[in-house]
Amino acid sequence: MALKDLLVVVDDTAAAAARIDAAAQLAARADGHITGLYPVVPLTLPGYVEAELPDEVRAMQRGFTEGMTAKAEALFADAVRRNGLTDRSEWRVLYGHPTDSAALHGRYADVVVVGQADPRRDRDRPVALPQDLVFECGRPLLVVPYAGSFPHIGERVLVAWNGSREAARAVADAMPILTAAKRVVVMAVNPKPGPAGIGDEPGADIAKHLSRHGCRVEATHIVTDQIDPGDTLLNTVADESCDLLIMGAYGRSRLREQVLGGMTRYMLEHMTVPVLMSH
Repeated sequence: MALKDLLVVVDDTAAAAARIDAAAQLAARADGHITGLYPVVPLTLPGYVEAELPDEVRAMQRGFTEGMTAKAEALFADAVRRNGLTDRSEWRVLYGHPTDSAALHGRYADVVVVGQADPRRDRDRPVALPQDLVFECGRPLLVVPYAGSFPHIGERVLVAWNGSREAARAVADAMPILTAAKRVVVMAVNPKPGPAGIGDEPGADIAKHLSRHGCRVEATHIVTDQIDPGDTLLNTVADESCDLLIMGAYGRSRLREQVLGGMTRYMLEHMTVPVLMSH
């Protein structure tokens, strides 16, 4: 199945342009459709304050919201035009929390493109949070870093493989990208031995599966207690000039990852290239 229907969550951050471009690039490559979703968070005030607001203040609030919405729509329209998607695009403005809005509308897309949370900007304002959205929308997420631009996505792909159902789901969801990639590297970090592990040649089985789909794939693994597994993957991304990482999300409970740490949390905080993740 091709990625024919993409939803990109648009906001007021400087990173929105790179995110929209990434979504438009993938949609154009698949001759697909792109929907831009701009969630507007209503300003909620106590009833007695709302009642006392002068009309001038209400008008200023409406003007500010309309201005930011128009700016975001222009950004989306420009990316759509540059990628030849004018007849295969839609712009939606929805009032509500960004995560809830993206989860609802994302269920009708093949993939949801969302931004990495920026700890310097997004801590005190509502944004679509990947760590919540990956559970709630039922679709794979393409999480785009808040820093950098990504003119090529999916040409050189790294698959983080641990044999889990989440990793298997991510590989299946990413198959249209993997089959079109110039190079796919499957990497297992600290693979578990024994019957519950992933075999004597870690990654070989999933690499064979991908090769049967026509993927240009190779498998490798590393065992180390000197480097964090997340750093190991990001180092490989840099060494192999990968432009996309594919991984399963939250192989253990979200609460446990929040308390103890885990690969999903680490990647959501430290990613350097777009990450496609599924739960």
